Amino acid sequence: MDTIMTALNLLRREAEIRTAMRRPGGIRVTEERELFQLRDALARYPAAVNAIMETASRLRRPVDVITAADVEHLTIAASH
Repeated sequence: MDTIMTALNLLRREAEIRTAMRRPGGIRVTEERELFQLRDALARYPAAVNAIMETASRLRRPVDVITAADVEHLTIAASH
């Protein structure tokens, strides 16, 4: 579950940066660097990211509002 929480936090931060990029004024270079670091960090948790993305898709909700309980619930339901 810690892996899911870590991946969720990284994905939420990534969503925040992407939203900031769409606003007038864009983002600073520091945020852009952080985005690249987030992508590298997310690459360490491929199974967790896949589970989170699948959960978001099934629930038809943005990734940044998905909870670890949502992922766990759908993962358990899918295995039965």
